[in-house]
Amino acid sequence: MDPHVIGLIGMGVMFALIVLHVPIGVAMGIAGVATFGLIRGDLGPAMTLFGSETVSKVSSAELAVIPLFLLMGSFATVGGLSADLYRIAYALIGHIRGGLAVATIGGCAGFGAICGSSVATATTMTRIALPEMMKRNYSERLATGSIAAGGTLGMLIPPSIILVLYGVLTEQFVKTLFVAALIPGLLAVALHIVTIMILVRRNPGLASSSEKQPWRESWYALRDGWTAVLLMVMVSGGIYAGVFSVNESAAVGAFAAFLIALLRRRLTLPKFWSALQETAATTSMIYLMTIGASIFTYAVTISGLPRMIVGFIQDTGLPGIWVIVLLMVMYLILGSIFETISSMVITIPFVFPLILSYGYDPIWWGVLTVMVIEIGMITPPIGMNVFVMKAMLPRTKLSTIFAGVAPFIAADILRLTLLIAFPALSLYLVNLFNLPR
Repeated sequence: MDPHVIGLIGMGVMFALIVLHVPIGVAMGIAGVATFGLIRGDLGPAMTLFGSETVSKVSSAELAVIPLFLLMGSFATVGGLSADLYRIAYALIGHIRGGLAVATIGGCAGFGAICGSSVATATTMTRIALPEMMKRNYSERLATGSIAAGGTLGMLIPPSIILVLYGVLTEQFVKTLFVAALIPGLLAVALHIVTIMILVRRNPGLASSSEKQPWRESWYALRDGWTAVLLMVMVSGGIYAGVFSVNESAAVGAFAAFLIALLRRRLTLPKFWSALQETAATTSMIYLMTIGASIFTYAVTISGLPRMIVGFIQDTGLPGIWVIVLLMVMYLILGSIFETISSMVITIPFVFPLILSYGYDPIWWGVLTVMVIEIGMITPPIGMNVFVMKAMLPRTKLSTIFAGVAPFIAADILRLTLLIAFPALSLYLVNLFNLPR
């Protein structure tokens, strides 16, 4: 049988298993082994992929950063650092109309720089920020929309788990990806804030204004929240300044977050075990998915299917920019249906060679991919952040949350357009510091 046909069958088997609710990592692994076995005509060598790829990924120094960042995020949550960051933002700008929503975006960005998870950021800020906004007569639409949209910042602002995974799967330098994501991340924060300002200016009834807090209250917020700011600067600043490697920064951050939670007397033994269990469960899921993706990528590469797809698209004469646009649409759809990591690992074996064949920068593409999947997290019909919030807020209509995120989706599409039109937005700092690629 033609290897290309076997590759297509392997893809079909993978999607069939996913539809049957087989875990995506397992589905990719089974499909990859079956594909390689059919191509070689012997299932024996194919079965060894389970062992070799598992050993390769478990012993990977690049992947070791993931459990450390996850552990840092868990300890930071227990230590109340997310609430500290929100209080600082509230103390500075909470008095202006829409200031609490802006403070929510700032809190999400700050906590995202600590935990690196979109869902965790949205979940945490729902508990902290939503009651404050509802107490001050904010529109439920604006309140929920700003939290759901702000939660996506946790995926892009370094340290980002999904950027680490992209770097491992495509053999790119993780530190370079982090630096490349810095300007797009700050641009995301700025556009979200501008969106809120425009909304409350056009419709003042969406949000209230209040008296500016006394300087003493602002000072207390800054005094109590300095540890959160220090942790954020230590982790991200240490990477950018070259003081720590990415792995060292993750280890230092996890230990510092542990100490903060411990010294604040919030880290009880049950919470400690809960943080470890949560980290272990998420790490296992990511490792399983990475191992499965590695097996599947190896098999489809042997089949020649990626080369065939690249050749077919190039033969159509479609300009590179239109290929990018079509891939963005595909990722928006996938991001709204699949879990974040799943939509990336499933497509990398086919999309990444296509991007390289058109001469696009893999670092730029990595940031672009994370951005568009991030938008999918709040895009109908199945935006994961929206459904997580809905589960936490049973009395809130799903349509209300989707209506609230609509203006932020428009702002994100603008950001995506700017990054496609001006790749220097993500590559400027990489080129300035002459980082490896």
